[in-house]
Amino acid sequence: MTIALCEKVNVLGFQWTDFILFIMLLILFVSVIAFNRITQTHKVYLAFHFIMMLWPLGQLAVKMTDIVHYQLLFVNMSFIGMGMLGPGWLVFVFFLTGRAAQLNLRRLLLYISPAVLCVIGAMWNPQELFIAPVEGNYFHRLYGPLFWLLLLIQFAYFFTALMSMFHALKSVNSINQRKQLATALIGIFVLTGFGLLDVLINVLLVQWLPVVPGLLAIGILLSDVCFVIAIYRFGISDILSMAQRDIFEHMTTGIIVVDENGKILEVNKGASPFVQTIKGETFEMEKLLTPLQAQGEVYEFLYRYIHHPYEKMQMEFSLQENAGKHVSIQISPVLDDRKTLLGRIITFHDVTELRKLVVEMNRKNEALHERNLELITIQEELFRVNQKLEQMAVTDGLTGCYNRRYLMQQLEHEVLLNMRYHIPFAIFLFDIDHFKQINDKYGHIVGDEVLKSTADIVRTKLRRTDILARYGGEEFTIYLPHTNREQSELLAERIMQAVGDNWVDAGTEKVHVTISMGVLTESSEELSFEDPKEYMREVFSSADSALYQAKNEGRNRVVMAL
Repeated sequence: MTIALCEKVNVLGFQWTDFILFIMLLILFVSVIAFNRITQTHKVYLAFHFIMMLWPLGQLAVKMTDIVHYQLLFVNMSFIGMGMLGPGWLVFVFFLTGRAAQLNLRRLLLYISPAVLCVIGAMWNPQELFIAPVEGNYFHRLYGPLFWLLLLIQFAYFFTALMSMFHALKSVNSINQRKQLATALIGIFVLTGFGLLDVLINVLLVQWLPVVPGLLAIGILLSDVCFVIAIYRFGISDILSMAQRDIFEHMTTGIIVVDENGKILEVNKGASPFVQTIKGETFEMEKLLTPLQAQGEVYEFLYRYIHHPYEKMQMEFSLQENAGKHVSIQISPVLDDRKTLLGRIITFHDVTELRKLVVEMNRKNEALHERNLELITIQEELFRVNQKLEQMAVTDGLTGCYNRRYLMQQLEHEVLLNMRYHIPFAIFLFDIDHFKQINDKYGHIVGDEVLKSTADIVRTKLRRTDILARYGGEEFTIYLPHTNREQSELLAERIMQAVGDNWVDAGTEKVHVTISMGVLTESSEELSFEDPKEYMREVFSSADSALYQAKNEGRNRVVMAL
């Protein structure tokens, strides 16, 4: 039946201890609401925090009354809070480790059901198997087997949460996120340690040791401090926010995010060539623009920035410390669903080359205008012809794809950027299966139509940043930046399927073609070379070998290069 272990209570000491700890938890609760923007992760934390506050509140209330029924009510409230600590922490860990999407309703009910059943058993207290009063009140209590079952389940929850946290720490690469998880992990160790200490001193060894008031409440408070530090200092966010942060940090465009008061919330590395500032400072637009040579109405721009925060703005200026360097600054407001201003995004774009082109073009136009006004018409015609020639120089006239020359020039530049900024990429090399038979059977006009239709279908499956080029004959190449092996395999299959579903009119018949494809991917960690030209030859050699392997294995397939 019940285990006759008595918890001796110093009523007056407990009152002050639990009261102070409850007030401190309440202050933390209010601070998180006051000083943080409430995201989904914050909402889960606040619910968890509320559960943690039930223990010291119940322990305080039970000693404030002599009515046994009220004492039992407050004791039950304490153990409801303690019973839900485990599932509350486990759910919080899912959000902390970026796995909130796995918490569907069915799984959530499965996780919390053991704790809920134990809490129901504690409140029901059949035959006083959970808790029994001593001398007619609950200042002194006897704990039964249901109490120990509740403790066992709680430690099972904490152990599961600990394993999940350790696993997440091994798989996380971001230093900031590792600090988040490590800080929260300290919190759970503190909470578990003080819980064990409370059971050991105030329950198991109560007959031989003096009672230490508020041990579990102290553990709750200290662990809660760790959670608040993790939220406030390291900015716990969802997995989508983490992905956005990685993109944000690797952008060459300078970006500064400020709140409605001008306080800098985020700043990426791309902003350092334009402005020297750090997160937490107040961004002063006037201080930035005063020493600069700005094009346009500077004062009007500053006035609109200060007095019209809801407007989008743009201005170009020159950096004094770097003569001839032109920068375009753009400001966009960030609004919520109710059109309330949350902050602003300030971006910096280096437009030096564009400015040089414009200046050079204007200079030539002025020189020609001074020589002979009659040449203006000819100049405009030449300009249009040059544009067409430039387009013709880099594209294939039949398919509209980029040509091989343009592809190789771009790739030499791109792979240098990929190596510098650790960007993964993929190369697709494919050709149309049995294309010579199509030309022989239907003629070159139908063959040309097959080439154009195939290029158009493939182009619909690509992003704007991808480069599709005609490598030669019926052979094509695709360059895909920011693409890993898994993504390239998926996209290659989609392209294969799209081409396979395409039909081309050939007079009274329709022509159906398939393609064979060799795919090479380069990860960001392994990318290293000295000579870009030699490296590109090796890349295309590997992709070409994979393409020929696909042909030899029966065509209409994708082969990944080693």
